[in-house]
Amino acid sequence: MEEDAASWAGTTAMQPTTGSGGKKNETDRTALVSARLKQIYRKSVYPVEKRHRYDYFYESPYLTDVEFESKPQVMLIGQYSVGKTSFIRYLLGRDFPGQRIGPEPTTDRFTVLINGPEERTIPGNALSVHPDLPFRGLERFGVSFLSRFEGSQLPSSVLRSVTLIDTPGILSGEKQRVSRGYDFTKVVAWFADRADLILLLFDAHKLDISDELKGAIDALKGHEDKIRCILNKADQIDRQQ
Repeated sequence: MEEDAASWAGTTAMQPTTGSGGKKNETDRTALVSARLKQIYRKSVYPVEKRHRYDYFYESPYLTDVEFESKPQVMLIGQYSVGKTSFIRYLLGRDFPGQRIGPEPTTDRFTVLINGPEERTIPGNALSVHPDLPFRGLERFGVSFLSRFEGSQLPSSVLRSVTLIDTPGILSGEKQRVSRGYDFTKVVAWFADRADLILLLFDAHKLDISDELKGAIDALKGHEDKIRCILNKADQIDRQQ
């Protein structure tokens, strides 16, 4: 393992970093790093995982090439009506297929936003078995979850470089008694393990933390370095407030 890492470091160090073809060199280096990581995993890590039945005890399938090659993922979490979907619209500069915006809980599903040539929504069961997308492990959460999971494909310059994950609005008060039909916090933890950045949004007008939001935050433990807190709608607060 140490020899593999040393070899990888030495190989990447020899790659050019400047010049007129800087952008191409950067792409080449990214591909090289991905290829070497896959090689190290297959040679040194995968045999250990298989021997000790890592997939059974950790409830996670073995890594595939797609997961090494997938784009960085950004997950948004917050209570309902906090502005997650509007925030995504602002980033994209446009509406997206399947969006739901309103004062009451409207986003009742996990939505993955990906780049593609045409606008369409993709059912969750299709996403979980798609050979080119890193969502293969989600079928373990059952049909109830997959019916609340969908993809939103659209042509976007932002989504060429990153995948956005819009989560269901977290409930508060009496609404917390509504059953989702699947283990919400475990699904949040699954995405948190794979996300490169987690945006935790709060509404400047209501900073209380419901039991469900507390459970979701607890599911993010171990990923503190990925979390960024956003105080949304802060421009609507006056000095006295």
